[in-house]
Parts: sequence; structure tokens; C-alpha cells
Amino acid sequence: MDFLGSTTHNGMSTMLFSFSESVMYSKLGSFLLKPLFLRGVSGFLHLLLLLIMFCSWVCKKVGGSGIMGLKDERFKEMSGLANTPALFCSLGLSLINLVMMSLSCFYWYQSSWSDDYQLVSSVGFLLAAIAWASVSIYSHRCRADEQKLPFLLGLWLVFYFAVSCFCLVVDIVLYKRRELVPVLLLVYDVVTVSIGMFLCYVAFLRKLGGKSSEPLEEPLLNGVDGTAEPDTANESKEGTPYSSAGILSLLTFSWMTPLIDSGNKKTIDLEDVPQLDSGDSVVGLAPVFRSKLQSDTGESSGVTTLKLVNALFFSAKWEILLTAFFAFVYTVASYVGPALIDTFVQYLNGRRLFKNEGYVLVTSFFVAKLVECLSQRHWFFRLQKVGIRMRSALVAMIYEKGLTLSCQSKQGHTSGEIINFMTVDAERIGDFSWYMHDPWMVVLQVCLALWILYRNLGLASIAALVATVLVMLVNFPFGRMQEKFQDKLMTSKDKRMKSTSEILRNMRILKLQGWEMKFLSKIGDLRKDEEGWLKRFVYNSAVISFFFWGAPTLVSVCTFGACMFLGIPLESGKILSALATFRILQEPIYNLPDTISMIVQTKVSLDRIASFLRLDDLQSDVVERLPRESSDMAVEVTNGTFSWDVSSSHPTLKDISFKAFHGMRVAVCGTVGSGKSSLLSSILGEVPKISGSLKVCGTKAYVAQSPWIQSGKIEDNILFGKPMERTRYERVLEACSLNKDLEILSFGDQTVIGERGINLSGGQKQRIQIARALYQDTDIYLFDDPFSAVDAHTGSHLFKEVLLGLLSSKTVIYVTHQVEFLPAADLILVMKDGKITQAGKYSDILNSGTDFMELVGAHQEALSVVDSVDARSNSIDTTFGEGKGVVSDDIGHEPKEEKEDGEKNKADSGEPKGQLVEEEEREKGSVALTVYWKYITMAYGGALVPFILLAQILFQVLQIGSNYWMAWATPVSEEEEPPVNGSTLMIVYVALALGSSLCILARATLLVTAGYKAATELFHRMHHCIFRAPMSFFDSTPSGRILNRASTDQSAVDLNIPYQFASVAITVIQLLGIVGVMSQVSWQVFVVFIPVVAASIWYQRYYIAAARELARLIGVCKAPLIQHFAETISGSTTIRSFDQESRFRSDNMRLSDGYSRPKFYSAGAMEWLCFRLDMLSSLTFAFSLIFLISIPTGVIDPSIAGLAVTYGLNLNMMQAWLIWTLCNLENKIISVERILQYTSIPSEPPLVIESNRPKQSWPSHGEVEIRDLQVRYAPHMPLVLRGITCTFSGGLKTGIVGRTGSGKSTLIQTLFRIVEPSAGEIRIDGVDILTIGLHDLRSRLSIIPQDPTMFEGTVRSNLDPLEEYTDDQIWEALDKCQLGDEVRRKEGKLDSIVNENGENWSMGQRQLVCLGRVLLKRSKILVLDEATASVDTATDNLIQHTLRQHFSDCTVITIAHRISSVINNDMVLLLSNGLIDEYDSPGRLLEDKSSSFAKLVAEYTARSNSSFD
Repeated sequence: MDFLGSTTHNGMSTMLFSFSESVMYSKLGSFLLKPLFLRGVSGFLHLLLLLIMFCSWVCKKVGGSGIMGLKDERFKEMSGLANTPALFCSLGLSLINLVMMSLSCFYWYQSSWSDDYQLVSSVGFLLAAIAWASVSIYSHRCRADEQKLPFLLGLWLVFYFAVSCFCLVVDIVLYKRRELVPVLLLVYDVVTVSIGMFLCYVAFLRKLGGKSSEPLEEPLLNGVDGTAEPDTANESKEGTPYSSAGILSLLTFSWMTPLIDSGNKKTIDLEDVPQLDSGDSVVGLAPVFRSKLQSDTGESSGVTTLKLVNALFFSAKWEILLTAFFAFVYTVASYVGPALIDTFVQYLNGRRLFKNEGYVLVTSFFVAKLVECLSQRHWFFRLQKVGIRMRSALVAMIYEKGLTLSCQSKQGHTSGEIINFMTVDAERIGDFSWYMHDPWMVVLQVCLALWILYRNLGLASIAALVATVLVMLVNFPFGRMQEKFQDKLMTSKDKRMKSTSEILRNMRILKLQGWEMKFLSKIGDLRKDEEGWLKRFVYNSAVISFFFWGAPTLVSVCTFGACMFLGIPLESGKILSALATFRILQEPIYNLPDTISMIVQTKVSLDRIASFLRLDDLQSDVVERLPRESSDMAVEVTNGTFSWDVSSSHPTLKDISFKAFHGMRVAVCGTVGSGKSSLLSSILGEVPKISGSLKVCGTKAYVAQSPWIQSGKIEDNILFGKPMERTRYERVLEACSLNKDLEILSFGDQTVIGERGINLSGGQKQRIQIARALYQDTDIYLFDDPFSAVDAHTGSHLFKEVLLGLLSSKTVIYVTHQVEFLPAADLILVMKDGKITQAGKYSDILNSGTDFMELVGAHQEALSVVDSVDARSNSIDTTFGEGKGVVSDDIGHEPKEEKEDGEKNKADSGEPKGQLVEEEEREKGSVALTVYWKYITMAYGGALVPFILLAQILFQVLQIGSNYWMAWATPVSEEEEPPVNGSTLMIVYVALALGSSLCILARATLLVTAGYKAATELFHRMHHCIFRAPMSFFDSTPSGRILNRASTDQSAVDLNIPYQFASVAITVIQLLGIVGVMSQVSWQVFVVFIPVVAASIWYQRYYIAAARELARLIGVCKAPLIQHFAETISGSTTIRSFDQESRFRSDNMRLSDGYSRPKFYSAGAMEWLCFRLDMLSSLTFAFSLIFLISIPTGVIDPSIAGLAVTYGLNLNMMQAWLIWTLCNLENKIISVERILQYTSIPSEPPLVIESNRPKQSWPSHGEVEIRDLQVRYAPHMPLVLRGITCTFSGGLKTGIVGRTGSGKSTLIQTLFRIVEPSAGEIRIDGVDILTIGLHDLRSRLSIIPQDPTMFEGTVRSNLDPLEEYTDDQIWEALDKCQLGDEVRRKEGKLDSIVNENGENWSMGQRQLVCLGRVLLKRSKILVLDEATASVDTATDNLIQHTLRQHFSDCTVITIAHRISSVINNDMVLLLSNGLIDEYDSPGRLLEDKSSSFAKLVAEYTARSNSSFD
């Protein structure tokens, strides 16, 4: 065929070629235009470029400007190398010239080193390769000059293009005249001309005055004008190792070396891990992903799985396409070996197609391996980058959705479930990046395999295709089952995590009530349901594993059987080529079950996230927000009807109308459940609006009834994102009475608050909330009963200093149960059944209706109780408080806070003070072998492990045996006679194949059995230890750390770690098999293999120190992300009320990047190692090939040698895979290590001591005798209770009072043995409580805690979680606590649904449920810990009346803020600094006007009788 085709008929071409020919054959050009001279000119041109660049570099080094005009050169940090075509053209030219040089050297060698043309060509190509490599490095590192191109370089490019064009014309003419011009040389000329033209185009025609945004517009080689201003943006941005790496460093992952080297010198911490490149940071990714998703959906409610996938793809499309290219190159390169094996076997058998064919074959094998290695490493690394990007983008979207969810949507998805979206689903979608190219790669690999098989076996390849398709079709039913099982598994995991999250939040109440083991069994039941689906999932995986591990054997049996049937001769070379093809085909077929399983899992996760993103947001039109100056009205509600449940026929608030002008104080009062808190929520826009209008003019701040405190410093909680203004800050602290508290705390306002404010008292949390609101300096303040958690004096101080002081000119709407705070209001709203029944000033509405009169009457009744104790109490001097100078809560609610308080006497303890919440524990150094051993022996003592190994060894032996049989039993060529007949050949092969398949079935079944058992054991051990841990563990451990182990780490143990162990064992056995087969024909391979293995082990040890710590950092950095997420979900109302959503999104992004950083560099470290191992194993393979072609023909059996090559093709993969799996196992085993950490938590004392169980009737009298009780929270801490001795007589009611930190709550905690005493004893009816079991003690005592707690479930399960009482008894208790009618109105009665945290019940109703529990339990000893803090005065009176009526013969111990709660007690105990200050009857204490108790009573009555006007 004419090479030029139709171009010979083109007039222009004809004229050009005629001219060229005349020149070529004139006497003048006879020498100058010879090919030898052309190659010499090309080489000289590249040598000239090298000299110019070298001289320029030397000039730069001595301080002058470069020859090429590079004055004041500054290097560029460039992250987008893959998007710079000019740079890659230079690099490509360098590689092409290197290949051409290799071929020239080869031909020169063939000519016995005598061909001058090949010598000149080799030197010329070498110079070109070096020159273009230098240009690549130069263009990568130099900053782009926006004005001009270096003159000499531009001139050189023009000469290069001209010479390339001339070479092309000369070679085409020679080719046309049938002279000897290799086609490869013509291709080379075309490529050089094309690239030369492109580079000239980039250098000259695309020069712009400013920096171009298009990759093609970036100048290739630019100087930097010395007068240019320094690039401040680039200087301010620290280049990451990845973004500033050179080409060679990127190719070899050498940019990871500094971090890996650092890991060998010290333990890596997060600050040692470099930042992410801007392209991989969620800060840049999230907006792109969000805008793409919104543009696809139009509105968030329209998010579908397909649209979510589309947005994910477009957020990283270039990286995905690049990885697809690498995957394609890898796939093609991996089939070069199988395609050449038959030729190699024939070569060993003596057939030679040309001289030095053996060396060409070895070079082909080796180059294919290098290309395969490079493409695979960069494919894998960039896949992981894509996964990190996808996970980060999804987490950002899930977080953003969590911030805007409507209340109704949130009821269907609790915080535990939403955390699962982030920790499990987003993580799984990120992991799917590993599998995203597998579907189309399977098709490509099958097509390549069929092509090779067709070349060797002809029509028998159709049988291979049919068998392959059948095997893949078998997958569909199993795939559908996997999807179903995965969906059910995730649903059951969600339920478990939801329950676990709720239980961890309320662990204190569970321990006080003695319910923790019951709730542990509830978690156990949920896990049992999860385990049922897990078992189905893993056993289904085992069946799929059996089918697909046996698939290559099935395909080979069908193929060879078809050959026998069709009469196609089987030769060993063709057989081995087919076997090598099947071995490579094994990879996609082996991975197909995992791929399908992962697709299924990812589809489930995408569906779940898409359905979550479709949930309704808060109505944006509930509140019409106006600027402060737009109206003199602050809040205006007109005919407003609001309902938490839009579908309900009974709206929460009905016909609400009122106006609040700027500067007004509006009080909201009413009975429990009347809608007070809902009114504030509707003003915030939290309650869906059914009708009416609601306008808010100005900014707002909100103080919730249940304090929401972030983990972190007290100062950060108060500032809440605002900059520090010291004067305002100090004024706020003073107004909120926080100065004294901060003096007591060891670190002042730098004290780190535990999760949910665990180390603060209820009052302190409330006052920090108020301080946070005050510091924001907004126009409108909404207070939801903030005074309920503080004592009389503090409440008075807060009201005066905050509402009447700092906020005197602001609009304040406050809910309160304290009638004494109502007269100061400009407008009072009285609520009942969701309606405003009365509105006006105090004096106006006092006699205008019954609802307000009922509240005032209840208040007067409470006061009369105080008056009845001592009529003279009102005359006591009320100015005593000024002399004290201490303003704080009456009660230090939480024990940790008292622990801190006790430390105010710092001289008592010489120990350095530590924060309550420390950094998460992280093991250092290598994972202990005991961790591996414990996991292996966790299931049946490790009894199954030997059988799993035996099954794999037998499989490997049978596989090698079957391949050896086929190689031995078939002739090398058609001329030779086969050793056995066809039927014997196939019968033996099929028998061996069946045996190997059965071994796989046994291995797969035993493996999942052992893995399932180990996961179950670890789960139950960890949860048992967590539930039996002392309360101090929960106080100092954020729940995010526990949830992280219960979700992410447990998922790894359930689904990943068994396969990681199996992968290591399988790879070791396969590697030994490969080495064994190779050593059969060339034992000399050990000469190279042993040093290579030694080098590999050294690299692995060098790598693992950094990789291990990076893996641990991944686990440690995840907990803060989860914790921040959980806190945001619980405090979303407060965050929205302060308009702080954007700041919290930024915090989430910062934490997300903090989690991504170690993941990114861990991926880089892995590829750093694998690249080096691949290089070493490729050298081993090349050495063995060279040995095989070097020995004389006939010395070894070509068939067996071919078999060795067949296995050797996998040597580099297996060796690298072994190290990879070892490292991956060590990284993954950290999940087991973290779970085992929580199986060794110190436990509480025994729940039951069988040898010393109290009588069933104990305590019968209820006498509590305390002797010299001393309590400290840790051995190095000072005493909190310092030798208390007193007796609470049976049947009497004792009130305990005292300032914050006096030890009140510690005394109660010690009574329940939440804290163990250091010395002394407590006896109840003569029984030392330290000698009996915790459950025997706690189950005989009753407590109503300060924070009323309800659990998700039903009314029945909340009142009677242990299922000890009948329905009649439960109804009786409900009637006694005035909830009977409320429950009867509900559709489900006792089975009415209670949402998470009891959110569909008001705070007061929850407290009444707690009262119902103790009424059911009827213990002889009852403790009230701030039991009436959250209810109005009338409900408080009701509770007190109920207690007096039903617990008249019981010992009642009360800690209260309301004097009316303790004034009518038989005894009052007043504590101060851990010692008893006063202990007597209220009457006697009131007689002594100087007593502390008398002063408290006087203060209460003075406040109650004052109007604060």
C-alpha cells in the first residue's frame, strides 16, 4: 500500500517532493542531505540546547542573570501538573527519544558495533532525551513570565521545528522511493514535528499580557522579569510536599520521603502532617459540589441518587478521567506478558525469528512491567485522592443539612443515625473510589483475554467467553441478596447506634437507677438483630467467593475441553499463554464479588444520603425578618397558628397575637405543657407556621431551658465566635456572677469543658449560656426560664444585673415560673393549652382571669409554708448578702465540678492540674503482637485458623499441580507426540480443579465463621466493659470516642479485618508457590531474590513507623469530627438563633480536613512503598528471564520454563501485595487495638455480691448513718468531703443546702456509690453499703434527678424499663403525678411514642414522669436532686404534696433551690467546703438570726415579696 495515500495526487505535495528530490540528488546536497548527517544535525541542535541551559544555570549560581534572560528567578509551586500539556509534551519527547536510543543501540549491536549511522543515531537520541528531560524540569520549576519568552530559547524552538520538518520531508521521500527507512522513524518524525509546532504555538502565538486561566495558554518556558513584584500570594501559601514536587518526585512518590523519614525519627503527630493541597481541601470542594447538586436538582428536596452521583462525579471529573487512563494503560500492559509467553516458550525450544530475539523478549517483558507498575501506582493513589474528596464533600453536605433540618424531619433521624451517615455511609462512598473503574475494566480485560486466547486457541475462545459470561450471570441473584442484606444490616446498625448514643448521654441516670445492665441487654438485642443480617451477609459473601475463586478453573476446563472437542492441538506454549491469561483474568473475576458487593453497599449508602438530603428543611417563611431600624416593633405576631406536627389536627399554638416594642420586657408564664417554650421557638422560626404572620425586627439571642454548652474552653463558649473585647467580657462575667466560679476553677476561663458541660453544675452551665447571649449584644433576647437552675440569691442577682441592668434598653421575652419576676414586665402573657389566655401588665391582669390567679395563688401557698415554719422570718435583716460577697448557685450539681472546686485549696495538692478532657489515648510504636493473638484466638480459641490455612495450602498445591500437569502433559510443538492421551489429560485436570474449588469453599466458610464469631465477641466484651465502667470514665470521655469505636471500628471488625488476615495468609502461600515453581527451573533466581526480599523488608520497616502513626491519627482525628457533629445537631436551635451557621460549617470543614490529611498522606506513603517494591520484584523477574535465555537450548524443559515465566509474571504483584497486605493489616488492626482498649477499662465494684446480699425487705426503716466520710475524686486530688459525720433518721425528711462546691452532690453520689469514699463509711439500717453489690444498693434507693430524662420508646418503657409492674400500677402512678389524663388523651395510651430525649414532652412533664418512676418503685429512701427546678410553682406544690402524701414514712433527702422545698423538712443540713456547717431542724435554725440558713430564707422571702420594678 502506498504510504502517502492520496497525498501523492495533491499538487502542492507533488511540487514539494519534486523539489526535495532535485535537491537530494544534486551534487551540492549529495552529502549534506544523507540520513547520517540529518541525525548528526539533530543531535548537535540538542547538544546546543543543553549547553545554553547549563551556561544559564552556571550564571545564575554565580549571581548574574541567566543567558536566557532569567533575572531574579523564583520557583513556582505548581499543583496542576497533569493539566499542563506543554510540560507533558516535553516529558513525552524525552521518553520517545529514550526508546529510539534503545532501539538504535540494539541495531548497532546487531551490526557488531560497526554501523556508523546507528552510532550517530544513538548519540543523537540520547542527547535529545536528556535535553527534553531538562526542558521538562525547567518548565515545571520556573515561574511563568507574563511578558516575554527568553529569546535564545524561542530561537532554538524555531530551529528545532524547521529541522524536524526537513527530516520528515527527507524521510518521506526516501520511503516513497522504496529506500530503507523504518516506519518507526517516520512515526518519530511526525511526532516531533507535531510537538515542535505545538510548542512554537504555545511560546509565541498564545503569549498574553495577563496570566491565562486555560491550561493550553500557560507558556512552556518563560523567564521572569527581574522588575516584577514578588508574588505575595505564592509566598504566603506554604507549598505542600505534593503540590511543589518535581516530575521525578511525583513519578516515584519521593515527595513522601521527608514525612516517612520523620516517622522513623520520632512519633508523628498531627502537626507533623503537612496540609492538604487546595484542590483536595473540603473548603474548595464543598461549594463546587453544592452548586453542582443545586443546579441539577433546582431545589434540595429534589435530590435523587442519580443526581448525587452526577454531582460527585463532576466534583472530581478530571481526576476520575485521569485514573481511568492509568487503569487502561495498566490493563493493556498487564496483558503483554501472556501475549508473549508462547513466543518465549518457542524461543526456549530453539525457534529463532531473528538475532537476539531473546533479549528483545526480555526487554519487552521488563518494559511492560515498568509501565504496569507506574500506571498502577498512580492509578491507586489518585483513586484514593478521589475517595477523600468525595467523602469530604458528602460530610460537608450532610453537616449542612443537619443544621437546617426541620423539627419534624429530625424526629425521624436522630443524632446517632445522622452520625452514621457521616461515619459509615460517606466513608463507604469514599472507599468506592477503589472500585469505580472495575465494571468497564472487566469488559476490557475479558476482551483482551479473548483476543489472546483466539490467537492461541482459535474458536475455543468462544467457550471461554460463554463460561465467563455464565460465571458472571450467576452473580445476579447473589448480588440482589447482598443488596438486601446490606440494606437491612445498615438499618439495624442505625437503630443500635441511635440507642447507644442516647444511652451514653444518659449514663448517669442509668447508673443511679441501677438500669445500666437492662439497657445493655437492649443494646444486645439490637445487636442480635444486626448480627442476624451480618451472618447472612458474610455467608452469602462466602458462597460468592467460592463461585468466583473457582471461576478461572471452570473457564480453563471449558476452554481446554472445547479444544479437545474441536480438535485444536494443545501445545504447552499455547496452554501456558492461556493459563497466564486466566491468571490475569482471575483478578477481575476474583474482585468481581467485592466490586458487586461494594456497588451494592455504595448504592445503599447513596440512597440513604439522598433520602436524608431530601428531608424538609425549616420553613424559611415562618418569620419575616426585618432590620432594626425598619420599625419600632421588635416582635409582632398576628393570628399565628403554629404546630410542631403539621399534619396534626391539634396545633401546638393557636390564635397567637401580641406586639413587643423595642425596649419592652415581655414575661411568658403558664402551667407545665401550656406552650411557653413553643412560643419562643416559633419566634425563632423553629415551629412550622400554619397561618398568621410573624415579624421580627433586629438581631436575636436565645437562652434555652436545657443548657447547650460546647466542648472547649469557657471563654470560647462565651465569645461564641465574636472577637474578644475585654471590657465587655468582664462586664458580662460580673453580670452573670461567673467571676467567683472562674477563680475556683483551676484554669479559670481557659478550663476545658467536657462533653455537654459535664464538669459544670447546672447553674454554671445556665449562667455561661446567659453570658454567651449577653456578649453577642443583639436587639432581641429570648430567655426560656434561665432562673430555674440557680438558687434564690443568684436568681435575684441575674434578674437585676441582666434583665434590669445590661438589657434594660433591649427587647427581652422571658419565660419564667417565678411569679416574683413578673411585676417587672411591661407585658405578661399567660398561656394555657397553646393559647394566650391573658395579656397585660401585672396589676391589670391580676384580677381579670382565673389562670393568672392560679399561678399567683400557688406562689402565695408556697410562701405560706415558709411563714408557717417561722412567722418572724420575714423580719430578718435582708441585707446580709452584701457581706458575703459570693454569688453562686446553691448546688454544685455535677461531681466533677465539685472536684474542680475542691482544688481551690491548691496547696493541698502538689500535683500539676490537668484538664478533665484529655487528648484521646493513642498507642505509640508498633501494634503489639498480643493484639493479633487476641484477635486470632477470639473465635473458638483460634481452633479454626489451622483448618483455614490448610484449605488454602491445599488449594495452592492443587492449582500449581493442575497447571504443572497441563504444561508437562502437552507437547511443545505440533511435531512432538503428547505424553498422555486427551481424555486422561482432561480427567486429571478436572479432578485437580474440583479439588481446588472444594478447598476454596472450605476456606471461605471457615473464614467468615471465625470472623463473625470474633466480631461478636469483641462487641460484647467492649460494651460490657463500657457499661460497667465508673461514671468518671464517662465524665472524661466524649461520647464521640465511644461512638467511633461502636460504629467505625466495629464495622471494620465486622466486615474487613477477617479478610485482611486471610489476604496476608493467602498472599504468603501464593508467593511461596511462585518462588517454588520458579526455583524448579532457575534456582539461581535466589541469588537476586534473597537480597530483594531483604531490601523489601527493610523498606517495609522503614515505611511502617510513619504509616502506623498516620493510621492511628486517622482514628484519633475522626472523634472530634463526630463529636462536633453530634454537638451541632443537639444545639442546632441555639446555633441558628445566633446566625452562626457559617462559622460552624467552617469548623466542620477544618475538622474534616484534619481527618483527611493523615488519610491522604497515608495513601501517599503506601504508594511510596509499593513503587519501590514493584521495582525490586521487576528486577528479580528480569534476572530470571535473562538466566533462562542465556542457557543453551535443551538444558531445561521449555514447558516447565514457560510455567515458571507464567508464575513469574505475578511475582512483582504478589511480592508488593504481600507487603501491602501486611501494612494494611497493621493499619486496620488498629481498630481491634482501639476496641481492646475499651475492654480493659477499670470496672465498678460488683453489681451483686452473692455472699453478702441484703434482705428482700432492706431497708425497712431507712436510717442513713454517715461516719467520718471522706471523699476525693482521684488519689492525687484534695478531699471534697472532709470527714462528715451525721445521721438521717428513718422516716424523716432532710434538706441539704450549701453554696456551689460545698459537697452536696458529692454526698449524694457517694450514697449511690457513683463515687467511692476514701475513708469512713455509710450505713443504711446498719448495713455498710460498701459491703454489698451496687445493684442491691441502687435498686433499693430512689432518686429524681435535676435533669429529667426520658428515653426513646413508649410511656410504659419509660416508667417501667425493667418490666416489673402491671398496667394498673403504672396508671395509678401516672394519676398520682397528674399525668394520667394527659396520657389517656394520647392515641397509644401507655404505648404512646416517646421521641429521643423525650423531645415531644415538655421539661415539666418529663419531671413528672421521673416522679412517676419513684412512685412505682416506692423505695424507703428517696433523694430529690433539684427535682422541681424545671416546673412552675403550682407543679412544684403538687409534687411536694404528692411526696408528703405517698412518702410520709420514707426517708427523703432533698437538695433544692426553692426554700419552700426544704423549709418544711424535719431537718436541714448545711454544708460548707466539705464540712457540716449546720444540722438541725428548720425552726431552731431560724431562731438563730445569724445562722446561714436563716439568711437564705430571709433572702428568698425578700425576693419573693419584691417586684423588681
